[in-house]
Formats: sequence, C-alpha cells, structure tokens
Amino acid sequence: MNNQITNVYIWDMDETLILLKSLLNGSYAEAFAGLKDAQKGVEIGKMWEKHILQISDDFFFYEQVCLEIENCNKPFLEALSKYDDGQDLSDYDFNQDGFSPPHDDLNKRKLAYRHRIIANKYKQGLHNILDQEMMDVWDALYKMTDEYTDGWLSSARALLEQCLAGNEDPTICNTIAGGVVRSNATGSRHINVLVTSGSLIPSLVKCLLFRLDNLISHENVYSSWDVGKLQCFQWIKERFDNRNTRFCAIGDGWEECEAAQAMNWPFIKSSNVWNLHV
Repeated sequence: MNNQITNVYIWDMDETLILLKSLLNGSYAEAFAGLKDAQKGVEIGKMWEKHILQISDDFFFYEQVCLEIENCNKPFLEALSKYDDGQDLSDYDFNQDGFSPPHDDLNKRKLAYRHRIIANKYKQGLHNILDQEMMDVWDALYKMTDEYTDGWLSSARALLEQCLAGNEDPTICNTIAGGVVRSNATGSRHINVLVTSGSLIPSLVKCLLFRLDNLISHENVYSSWDVGKLQCFQWIKERFDNRNTRFCAIGDGWEECEAAQAMNWPFIKSSNVWNLHV
C-alpha cells in the first residue's frame, strides 16, 4: 500500500461547482445573448442567498460567530481543534457561554466547540436539520436551478463522483485528486478538496444545499477569505503530500490559477471541464 497513488483534486466553488454570483448579477444570462431570462436568474440567485444566510444563522452559528464578533472566520474547521477538550456538549448553552473574540485560549475553546457542532451537523446532513416543508422548498429550488442552468449543478456532482470513483476524464486527471475513495479499479485513493474565497460557515452550508456534502467532507473544505488561496494550497500539500501524491486545481479565477502555478500543479479552467461534461 506504500506505492498507492493518491489523487487530490482542489476545486473552486463559485462559478465552478455551483452558480450564484453570476445569477445574482445577471452575467450568466448575458452569456446566452437573450436566450435566458435574466430576471429569473436573479430571482433564483436571491432565493439561494436567502436560504444560505438563514440556515447559516439558524443552525451553524454564523450570526453569532462571524457577524456579531469580528475576526472569527477560520480557514478550516480543524483550525482550533487543539483547544477542544472533548467536553460533552449535549446540554451546553451556546447563547450563555460568554463567547467573545477568540484571542485567548478560553474563547478559542468556545469557538472550537462551535466548530465541532458544525462538523457534526454537516456529517448528519440537512435532512436531519430541516423540516419536511423546508426540504421540499430546497428540493424544488435545486431542480429549478439545475433546469435553468442546463444541468450545471447535476453535472458538477457527476464529475465529482467520477473523480472519486477513479473514472476521471484524462483531460482533467492526468495529475489529480478528490472526498475520499479508494478505487479497486485503479488501485488509487481519490480525494475532493474545496478551496473557496467565501467565509467558512456559509461555504459549508453551500456544500449542503448544493448537495456536495457526500462528495466533499467537512475537513476538506477550506476558506481562503483571510489567508489567500496559495496559503490554503500549501496547507493541503503539507497535509496530503508524499512521493505518490498528485495534485490538480480546478477553477475559474486568476487567484487559484496563480496559486497552482506557484505550487507547480496543473490547473484546469472550469469552462474547459464543462465543455466536456455539461
């Protein structure tokens, strides 16, 4: 097993695996030269934005952690794990624990507790968080969005699944990785990692809402909001690297392209991916 190849696929989120910004500003519809209803795209984007913020606030401490208290965004959920003493949180009152900016060990521990709860909710999935009415609304919105975008969301899921299964298109995966799956067909391990420029909690909620959570585990979601994509790429290399590990970055922006070049990793522009798979 020491010779097993590990392929690590580092994905951008917005405008690569999901569409949101281009729906909200109308640029997605503009690219179709009048063939798409731009206002419908904006309305779809606003509905996603509403649900992302509502779920982030109601279930994932977003308002408390990142809006009421500054400097609480972390680049990944395990960033403060060394401060988590493993306390049973079943009866813990997160509204009364006096959480303030995490500059000392006590408040870092309180933030680590919140990260542990967030990780557990992510693993449980939205069906264990939302009621049936909200699940139906979410399902309808997902289907509407996928139809409006000509299958962008379902194609993204399919490509992530293919990478995890080791059935990568050779155009993408001569040097890649992805989730975590060991492929009997290829004798390789495949890992999907997400590096997004958004803040961490809403990005995790996006993964849940856009049905990526079973393809990208919570510990493989990184936020470059404060640190930049190059720093995240360096952490990923340190975490996974050995002589049999191969990395590839996939995205649509200049920052991930430059970061991949700095790491000497191949970079695949997401538009080229969707030309093959959409």
